[in-house]
Amino acid sequence: MTDAATDLPAAGTPVPQEPSPIPPPVATAAQAAALRADLVDSGWGVDAVARLLGPAADAALRREQRYPALRRVQKVLGTHRADTREGNGADPVAVLTALFMLGETVYAAELDAALPRTRTAGAKAMGLVVVARDGAWSAGASAAGAGEAAPGERVQAAVDLRPHEARDDVGEVRWWVASDLGELVSQGQLAPDHVLGIGGAGLTLASLTPRTPVSAALDLGCGCGIQTLYLLRHAEHVVATDISARALAFTAFNAALAGIDPGRLELRRGSFLEPVAGRGFDLIATNPPFVITPPAVREAGLPLMEYRDAGGPVLPVLLPALGTHLNPGGVVVMLGNWEHQGGQDWRERVRGWLQDGVDAWVVQREVQDPVEYATMWLRDGGTTPERDRVGFEAALGAWIDDFAARRVEAVGFGYVVLHRPDEADAGGRAPWRVLEEVGTQPTGPLGPHVAASVASRSRLAGMSDAEVAALRPVVAPDVTEERHLRPGDSEPSLILLRQGGGFARTVQADTALAALVEVADGELSVGQIATAVAALTDADAAETTARMVTGARSLLADGLLLWG
Repeated sequence: MTDAATDLPAAGTPVPQEPSPIPPPVATAAQAAALRADLVDSGWGVDAVARLLGPAADAALRREQRYPALRRVQKVLGTHRADTREGNGADPVAVLTALFMLGETVYAAELDAALPRTRTAGAKAMGLVVVARDGAWSAGASAAGAGEAAPGERVQAAVDLRPHEARDDVGEVRWWVASDLGELVSQGQLAPDHVLGIGGAGLTLASLTPRTPVSAALDLGCGCGIQTLYLLRHAEHVVATDISARALAFTAFNAALAGIDPGRLELRRGSFLEPVAGRGFDLIATNPPFVITPPAVREAGLPLMEYRDAGGPVLPVLLPALGTHLNPGGVVVMLGNWEHQGGQDWRERVRGWLQDGVDAWVVQREVQDPVEYATMWLRDGGTTPERDRVGFEAALGAWIDDFAARRVEAVGFGYVVLHRPDEADAGGRAPWRVLEEVGTQPTGPLGPHVAASVASRSRLAGMSDAEVAALRPVVAPDVTEERHLRPGDSEPSLILLRQGGGFARTVQADTALAALVEVADGELSVGQIATAVAALTDADAAETTARMVTGARSLLADGLLLWG
């Protein structure tokens, strides 16, 4: 199946791999409300888990090392179990962490006490837990017996469930988000329909997305629904799409658990943009399945993972298609990667995918060599040399051979921001295009910076140099200046302007640009400052003004200068 409008490959093309044997969770509004109240009362949150585990074990768990955390939790639970076989009265944070985050079996009585409204029976009914077999996790564990647990019964998690907390420009958020059990617990290859939990990529996209209030938003490829939950905080209506029925089920469950009004969320199944044909949105957020996996690797036995693999190139056709679904003034934020092929700058390659009439900002954040790239995605799907050396090396070899045949020297990762000008903004101007490499580490959420930068770049794109010269900018409060002088010199050999927020950029400035930033307080125009600097330095006024206008455009676009 392809997207009829864009000829996109169908994400999740069927492969001869068994789907997950465990059905996704389902909850009625009443069940979700009871569970949510139990989780709030339990105190099970990010900070509580960190306190329970301690710094070392908590850090190890974030690195996907389970054992230190398991030792700590078992010790806490063992204190209660020494007094009573069923451990009634155990710390609910320890019980829920052991069960849902570490894959440890717990007594049904412990879960009853941790979730007194839901109890083990309710957790079974929603598909969150199953009866344990021989005290160990098993995909074949029985989900039967949704009534009260038998004496001494132990249960195991059927899903990964964990707290998520964050703060951004909308405010604080606290959710509990369910997804499929990860490799840390299942200790095997992931199923092709695996629904990924909240990972680094999902958090990056959430941080990148502006939280400006909008009417209609789209979560394209929703997975477990974390972007959907964030979008529902500032969008009146959200459409969440995925080719995976399993992913949509997890999104529905997580939205219900978060207490979302079901009338504000629309779930639609289909490939890429096919489910929203003819519809427009004010904001689109997507982390599409963009992994570049050659056919030869499939032939070597690697399954097609729905959450990451599309079965063919995605960005070359998805980028121009996304623009057609933007309302005037609308924005797309997405993650992606692109090949670096011999003899061609990556910017030329990506620029060719951009739609006419749509502004675009592409930021390359990281570059991997072919071996590093292939190894990362093989391990991501559970194919490791420790578990299957022959299979791992066969797939890795096929990947390396394909990249070599196509002269792929590296793969870049980064962000793409698209913007459709509204009628007032466009004014006949050409779309602005910025394709750059940024290696600095942001110090906070990028969403506010992205919104401000898109607005600034759009405004600047329609302004003449004379209009920019007439601006009266203000230096941003997070900007600092650094000057380097050699001993005995009176003039600096190097002037650096450092940005505290945004992308934490460092800009090398000449004395004229530094002077602009030093006196930019909204009183003097760029042109007036340039004239004064030219007079003081005996420089050509027109040339100084032209250089300062160019510098002002860049600093305004990147947020080091603000509009006065």
